[in-house]
Amino acid sequence: MTRHDSITDLIEIVARLRDPVGGCPWDQVQTFRSILPHTLEEAYEVAEAIENEDLGELCDELGDLLLQVVYHARIAEEQAGFAFADVVQAICDKLIRRHPHVFGAADLADTAAVRAHWEQEKAAERARKRQRQSATVLEGVAQALPALLRAQKLQTRAARVGFDWTEIDGVIAKVSEELEECRETLSEHADPSERVHEIGDLLFSCVNLARHLGVDAEQALRAASHRFERRFGQVEAHLHAAGQTPSPALRDEMERLWSLVKSEETGDKRRLETR
Repeated sequence: MTRHDSITDLIEIVARLRDPVGGCPWDQVQTFRSILPHTLEEAYEVAEAIENEDLGELCDELGDLLLQVVYHARIAEEQAGFAFADVVQAICDKLIRRHPHVFGAADLADTAAVRAHWEQEKAAERARKRQRQSATVLEGVAQALPALLRAQKLQTRAARVGFDWTEIDGVIAKVSEELEECRETLSEHADPSERVHEIGDLLFSCVNLARHLGVDAEQALRAASHRFERRFGQVEAHLHAAGQTPSPALRDEMERLWSLVKSEETGDKRRLETR
């Protein structure tokens, strides 16, 4: 079987799929917008493979993600916009420009210095864009990002120009304030839209707290969801072993099993840490 292991092979395969005469009917009609959901999905599947520490799956998912890059570049080339080589050129130039301590004569001795330079360079790039597009400080944070991630990026941008809490106590107080405002919407006469508004403010404040603690809010919530999924699966397993299935009538039993599963998991972790 012929090996297809170069980027040129992938570019040619995608071009053939998109060929208006002999290509695939599905591929021929795709656009940037129609492919976008697949691009986002593939990025999340890469993240899942990393979280599962599955190298075989990661290899496969990275291939799927690379296909998305080549596919978008192909559509752009057909519209006389840019080609895959331009994408590669742009990212190579950016990496070299942002790493003068590797590709130039700059002396950036540690991670903190590298990070500071990286942020300065990105700020300069945004300034150049603002000159061309009259952009604002917050412009350029993609609308399509997951909500928690976008909130954290917006807050980080604002913090760079001094719009931020100086002490974490202020952030914690703000979370408490927003929680209390959510409580006030529990009244049966409360406006449903106000509840949405207050929940949004509470989530935004929680993201701010995560940022001040040096925690990635998106990753933290993903990890919490994984923990919930794993623990609830164990609750179900205990119920099934007793010939039962989850139901509202077994709420108390599920709560008991949840506490049991959580304590066992915590105990196992502590035992591992003391070895």
